[in-house]
Parts: sequence; structure tokens; C-alpha cells
Amino acid sequence: MDGGLALLCALTFVIHLIGTLAYAVRIAGTRTQRIAMSLSLFNILVLVSRTSTSFQSPMLAKRVELNIQHGTTGSGGADFRWMIAAATLATIVGAVLIPTGQRLFGRYVEAFSRWPSIGRVLGRAFSPTTLTHVRDSMVLPRWDNVTRVHRGPHLPWSVVFANIAVMAIWTVGVFAPFNAGYLHPGLRLTASSLSGVINGVATITMFLVIDPYLSVLTDNVARGTTGEPYFRRSIVWLTGSRLVGTVLAQLLLVPASVALVRISEWWVR
Repeated sequence: MDGGLALLCALTFVIHLIGTLAYAVRIAGTRTQRIAMSLSLFNILVLVSRTSTSFQSPMLAKRVELNIQHGTTGSGGADFRWMIAAATLATIVGAVLIPTGQRLFGRYVEAFSRWPSIGRVLGRAFSPTTLTHVRDSMVLPRWDNVTRVHRGPHLPWSVVFANIAVMAIWTVGVFAPFNAGYLHPGLRLTASSLSGVINGVATITMFLVIDPYLSVLTDNVARGTTGEPYFRRSIVWLTGSRLVGTVLAQLLLVPASVALVRISEWWVR
């Protein structure tokens, strides 16, 4: 693995790690009874994720262009395998960090309620006491939360499978258009422009099926009409289905790339 690929894997890791830690923000919101404030602070991390995405796309495009010019397209597909593996690893690490993240977010939500200034909260984040907060907040997930996930009611299967599909499409949607450029170099610009279409389908599905259910569930837990055990099981199911989706993306990479080549060929007729 060269330095450029390592950097792309690192950017992919950051993007998916932040996406997984979004579940910790939901938990912190229900514990502190400040859901809107929790999501507002989380938007800082979302900016980091968006910035990573903005760097990732042009770097991927440049790598594909150079490989095509040098005639080394044969190893190009392996690059995307590594990046999808980084997404899977980030999801696993994020799942392990959810309890720690929930406690840290809770601390900063309380701090933000006392000093409603993003700059002041960020200043505290880089203060020496932060290391103490991190140390005190570090905790591993309780294993019984995983082993008991099938006991009692849980998320509807439609939400679970929709989350798997969304994560698989969203993960492969970043890489398949560039991989299609290796399969048909003459149409690589058309194929890469279809990335927004694929991600748009995943985003629409998320907003129509997954996000509304999770938002209602979070509000119900905060009001006390839904118990925390059900909420914890739901978070485990969502995290697990997210992980399955990133693994499924490995299987979808080549079929999705071939499909994009066919669509590109039809598009330019």
C-alpha cells in the first residue's frame, strides 16, 4: 500500500467513523434531554466528515487518471477493496467507541448549555482537562447488550434491511463510478458523474425510511414513552446492519461498476 492509498483509506475511515458515532449522539441526547443541542454539536464532526469527502473525491479521480495513463488499471480494483475494508474497520471501531462517545458528547452538551458558544466549547475540547474527561469516559460496550439483542422487541425488519441496503449503496456509490473508469476509460467522466445519482438514492431512502423512525424513537425515549432497553437494542441492530452493509459493498463493487458502464454507454448514445 503506497502513501496515496493509505491517505485515501484514512479519509474513508474518518468518514465512516463519524457516521457510526452519530448513534452515540442520539444516546447522549436522550440522557441529557437535549436532543437538538446534541445534534447541533455533532454538526462540528459532520463538517470534518464533509471536508474529508471533499478531499477524497479529487484524490480518487487523480489516482484513476494516473493509473489509466500508466496502464496500471489492473490493480485499480484492489484500491477500492482496501478503502471499503477501511469503511468496515471504521464501523467496528465506531461501534466499540459508542459508549465512550456517548459520555463525551454528554459532557460537552452540558458544557454548551452553560456556555452557548461553539468557540468556547472547542477551546475546552483542546484544554488539558480534556484528557482527564476522555480517560474517565472510556468504557467498552457491555457484551450482554449484544448477546441479548434478539430478546424482546426490536427494530422492524424493514428498517434493518433498509439500513443494510442504504449503507451498501452509499459505500459502493463512492467507489463504483471510479472503478467503472477502469473498465471503460473512454467513459470515465460520465461514470464518475453518476456517483451523485447513486448516493442520492441512498440518501432518499435514509430520509424516507430510517431517519424518521430513529428520530421518533429518540423523542419517545426522551419523553419516557419508550424504554431505554428497547432503544439500546435498536442502536445495536442499526450498528450491526451498518456493518453488514459495508461488507456487502465488497460484493457489489464489480456488479455496480459494470452497471455504471452500461448506463454510461446508454447515456452517451
